[in-house]
Amino acid sequence: MNLISGQLPWNHTLPNPPAYKSLQEDAYCDCLVVGGGMGGAAASYQLSLNGADTILIEKRAVGSGSTHANTGVLQISNDKSLTSCMNTFGEKQGVLFYNLCRKALQGINKLKDQLDIDPYIIPRSSLLFASSPEDVPALREEYVNLKTHGFDTEFWEESNITSVYSFSKSAALYSRGDAEANPFRLVHSLINKAFSRGVRVYENTEAMSYEFKDDGVICHTRVGRIFAKKIIFAMGYETQEMKKDRGALLINTYAVMTRPLKEFPKWHERSFIWETARPYLYFRTTHDGRIIAGGKDEELTDPKEREVRVRTQGQKLLTEIEKLFPESKGVELEYSWGAVFGTTHDGLPYIGAHPKFPHCYFIEGYGGNGTVYSMIAAELLTDTLAGKHRPELDLFSLVRSAKPCP
Repeated sequence: MNLISGQLPWNHTLPNPPAYKSLQEDAYCDCLVVGGGMGGAAASYQLSLNGADTILIEKRAVGSGSTHANTGVLQISNDKSLTSCMNTFGEKQGVLFYNLCRKALQGINKLKDQLDIDPYIIPRSSLLFASSPEDVPALREEYVNLKTHGFDTEFWEESNITSVYSFSKSAALYSRGDAEANPFRLVHSLINKAFSRGVRVYENTEAMSYEFKDDGVICHTRVGRIFAKKIIFAMGYETQEMKKDRGALLINTYAVMTRPLKEFPKWHERSFIWETARPYLYFRTTHDGRIIAGGKDEELTDPKEREVRVRTQGQKLLTEIEKLFPESKGVELEYSWGAVFGTTHDGLPYIGAHPKFPHCYFIEGYGGNGTVYSMIAAELLTDTLAGKHRPELDLFSLVRSAKPCP
């Protein structure tokens, strides 16, 4: 699956990443993690904390898939608001989902002191503004629900916004507890730390087929076999080619990164900025003074066509930056890219077991909060493999109803 088009921004930030040999013989483990992206990195890191006998394989190089297209936005709030989650799943389950995201963010913000490769994790606040005056009542309702359930957020009127930003909007929610990160460095730092703790990591090692046995799974690679008691599939969007019930709607999304700005615009606390419209635009900064903007989602197209669309959509995103921050006019784009992006029917990721794949678990972090979902999945699945029951997995079931009701 061709996932990415355009010029990618992250390789230059870690020019000599850790490298790992390919598997050349049979191997045995308690848990095999398939995939060296964000899901596999989070899972292998969490498994290493628990001392599990783990192997991670990646058919290319670690972090070479959709990690490159990740814009490094880490949020408690989701594409699906807390209000919408409560309406869809019921108050208890909706709040549970948001609390899991909050706990994952708290763990992510502690990672920078635990890893050997700096992932450039920076705690950030977020501004969610009303795209139109008609969106203000729903935004106010979201504020009430977030405050009622203990989330750190404020409702801002137009005067609050214009006092600290270059733009004016009817209303916004200003929330704390989020973060930004360099996703490429984060994946490498997690896997590198897991490797230092004993996880065996093999690059350029492709799983060709699987044999599902009573006591585990045999994974056949090109030159050997891996005998695993359990498998975690963390292959991102490529998982869609593995199961008949694919579960995700795939679209194209686009992003740009500017050159470093000489002077930064009026941008309060360099917060993450997004909007109530769907699909939405979003904006963040980087540790070295650049602006990243993303959005302009559209139907999935042929990769060759997406390559052409990267240029036009990238210019549109630059225009959106200049509309919000007129002081930035004249800033140049250094990177523009497009990628496959997946959403689910109910806005939640898929995490857990599947009846067609015994002894196996899946991490499918579809949605705009994939890194956070990967961290949630890593904790839930590591506990499950250790024999601890995690009822939260019911919320993310791979076979859940397409029409949930509270």
